[in-house]
Amino acid sequence: MSGNGSELAMWIVYDHPRDMPNTFVARKWLVGNGHAETPTPEMIVSPDLIALREILALRGLVCMDRHPTDDPVVVEVWL
Repeated sequence: MSGNGSELAMWIVYDHPRDMPNTFVARKWLVGNGHAETPTPEMIVSPDLIALREILALRGLVCMDRHPTDDPVVVEVWL
């Protein structure tokens, strides 16, 4: 959780997104508190997906598979 406890932080992992086509990117989003999903400026960048996953796991986060309706560039979500 983040802030006052009513927001959920999630990290979305992208496979070479359009704005960073040479790397994998994990971007932090906040959900809840009466608002839609909101991107934050926080991100983790790595040329290696395994290394990126290790960074997120070391933060105590848990991986969830992408939803079938997610944009194809989305690899997974970490909570």
